[in-house]
Amino acid sequence: MTGGAGFVGGHVVASLVATGARVRVLDDFSTGSMDNLCHARTLGLADADIRAVDIAALEGQQEIRDWRPSVVVHLAANAAFARSIRDPYLDARINVLGTIGVLAAAASCGAEKVVLASSGGTVYGELPAGAARLAEDAPRTPVSPYGLSKLTADRYAELYRELFGLPHTALALANVYGPGQDPGAGVVAATARAVATGRRPLIYGDGRQTRDFVHVSDVAEAFRRAVNAPPCATVNIGTGIETRIADVVAEVCRCFGVPTTPRYAPERPGEVTRICLDNRRAAELLGWRPTVGLVEGIAGVVDTLRAPEPAGA
Repeated sequence: MTGGAGFVGGHVVASLVATGARVRVLDDFSTGSMDNLCHARTLGLADADIRAVDIAALEGQQEIRDWRPSVVVHLAANAAFARSIRDPYLDARINVLGTIGVLAAAASCGAEKVVLASSGGTVYGELPAGAARLAEDAPRTPVSPYGLSKLTADRYAELYRELFGLPHTALALANVYGPGQDPGAGVVAATARAVATGRRPLIYGDGRQTRDFVHVSDVAEAFRRAVNAPPCATVNIGTGIETRIADVVAEVCRCFGVPTTPRYAPERPGEVTRICLDNRRAAELLGWRPTVGLVEGIAGVVDTLRAPEPAGA
């Protein structure tokens, strides 16, 4: 698995190891952490199967060829939207060239399939006015470098299927959140960290933008099912529920028991106004449905950040 030491990757590794799979983690640890692999290691992930390599470099691709896995799970990516705006070259190197290298290595070593993370929050672009959800056959018109690089990676996976017979499943993830997420990677984590450290949360734009928030434990289960299911091209992994950013911020503040007094900053370029994914295909092909509601999931994030009670209190 590439990117296995990341926020999502660590949960996916643990989910697979728990079912008896042998997993080898490839990660350059530029954003990943051994902390994200603690649970997987207690379940049996061997230290020898954790390799610090760059999958966009030849050494990372050679690791895949040497190991000859039956399934390649590809999660390594630049997942930072803002970073893609600042440095689209780096974003493309990781998300496009890295994916090409992984696909080439998987095809050359005879892998049965590749399961890769796509971005349901960016590859489709704007949810059309009047539409409730985006299905997998919706037009794809990304409006950010990150969305474009993830769409390009998806297209390469499709080409490798057509040209080299390498099957794949691309899970188009909605906005993933959960305990342990980097505060720079999502509004739930950023807001919770701000409130936990006594700062006012920040909202870009007016807060009426909407997202489809899916818990990381549900995402890990989707990957586990995709690894064990027949390849099925693109599958949306989201809740099908559209939630305003301002409402998420308010719920985090409510869980902490503090007033909702956000700061506002100009809307960031390249962000869409509305996102919501149709998840019926995931139910049909993977037997997957989300199980963690947003209120419950936010409470779990807050619980991990809440300061402990002083001794004797």
